[in-house]
Amino acid sequence: MRKAQRTAVMAILLGGVLALGSVTVGAQKSAQRWTTAETVMPDALVKELKNPDRTARPVVVCAGFQVLYRGAHVPGAAFAGPPSRPQGLAALKAWAAPLPRTTNLVVYCGCCPMTKCPNIRPAFAALHAMGFTRLRVLVLPRSFAKDWVYRHLPIARGTM
Repeated sequence: MRKAQRTAVMAILLGGVLALGSVTVGAQKSAQRWTTAETVMPDALVKELKNPDRTARPVVVCAGFQVLYRGAHVPGAAFAGPPSRPQGLAALKAWAAPLPRTTNLVVYCGCCPMTKCPNIRPAFAALHAMGFTRLRVLVLPRSFAKDWVYRHLPIARGTM
């Protein structure tokens, strides 16, 4: 990606984070504890997404805010959310409803630090309650921008 493109993506991401800063106010105070099997690190996800066997690749869903998804997202990721809002939670459930419950599914938000994120816990809880047995959370301790984009991992931009 050229420097001008990276700068544009960063401006969009940072602008979106600044514009959405107040959204995290109601975030859950207790940190979610996921098992190692319920998480995937960014580098590992990139490797999985490059698997020559397309059927072995995970299905990825961004459960964050639309403005951030448009700015930059994991290549191939769907958008459904944000589940911190009733209509976003309904959108996530509707998106996931037709998927087999054995789908290798990765969910992420990345709007802010995971411990303060208003979206990742409701997304994981809803998908888990729907019976998904291979559900994982993408570990983004600081944000999608800092833990993915700034590390020059692959991104896609644009609408759903």
